[in-house]
Amino acid sequence: MKVLTALEQEEIDYPSGDGEPMAESDITCYYLFYALGALRLFFQERSDVYISANSYIYYEEKNNKAVVAPDIYAVFGVSNRQRRTYKLWRENGIAPQFVMEVTSETTQENDQISKPEIYKELGVTEYFQYDPSGDYLNPILQGVRLVNGEYEPIAANNISFDTLWLYSEVLQLELHLISGELRFRNPETGEFLRTMEEEQQGRLAEQQGRLAEQQARLAAEAAFQQAEQARLAAQSSLRAVISGLLNSGMSLEQVSQMVNLPISQVQQLIGGNE
Repeated sequence: MKVLTALEQEEIDYPSGDGEPMAESDITCYYLFYALGALRLFFQERSDVYISANSYIYYEEKNNKAVVAPDIYAVFGVSNRQRRTYKLWRENGIAPQFVMEVTSETTQENDQISKPEIYKELGVTEYFQYDPSGDYLNPILQGVRLVNGEYEPIAANNISFDTLWLYSEVLQLELHLISGELRFRNPETGEFLRTMEEEQQGRLAEQQGRLAEQQARLAAEAAFQQAEQARLAAQSSLRAVISGLLNSGMSLEQVSQMVNLPISQVQQLIGGNE
C-alpha cells in the first residue's frame, strides 16, 4: 500500500477552487476588489496580518468537506504571505477574526444561515454582510460580534436606509455605507481607504502637482533672472550715458536734471566720481 507524501496529500485533498466564478456580477466583483485592495494597502506594513478574498479555508485536517470560502477575511497573528488555501492546522489554529460577505441572490441563504454557524464555531470575532443591490438585506450593511460564544448585532449609526456606518473593533476601521456605496474609513485620520489603483493614481496626481509647482518655480526664477539682467543692462547703459555727459563738461547737477535722477543716485551709478 502506497503511503502518500504530505505534498501529494494536500494536492489531492485540498483543492483551491471549484471551477465556479468568484462572483456572480460585476458589482460584487467591484466591492470584493475594493475591500481586498483597500485592506491590503492599509495593513501593508504589518507582517502579522493576512488579508484574502474568496479563498478556501479548511478547518479540519484530512476532511476536505470542512471548508468555507469567505468573500473577504482578515487574520491577525499569522505571516503575511501568499497562500493557495488557508488551513487552520498549519496556522496554529488561528481563524480569521474578521469576515465580510458580499450578499447576492445565489449566496444570501448561505450568508445568513449556514456560514454564520461555521464562523461562530471557528471563533470568527466579527462577521459583516453587505448587500450592494439592496434586495436581500435590511439594513444593507450589517454586522455581528462574538460575545460569550454568541453573535450579537453591532450597533449601526443610521443616517438613512442606504447611508450608515458600523465600527469594526478587529480592524479598528469604520465600515461606511454612503448612498449604498461601501467604503472603509480610518477614524484616526478621518480618511477613507483607497485601493491600490486609487493610491497609485493619487501618488501620480501628487507627483504631477509637485512637477507643476517645480516648473512654475523654475519659470518664476527664469523670469526674475531675465528681469534682473534687463535691469543691469539698463543700468549699464544709463551709467555710460551719465559718464559721457560728465566727460563732455556738464556738471553733476546738470546731468542729474537731464536724466531725471537725484544727484545721490547719479553719484551711485558712477561710483561716487563726478
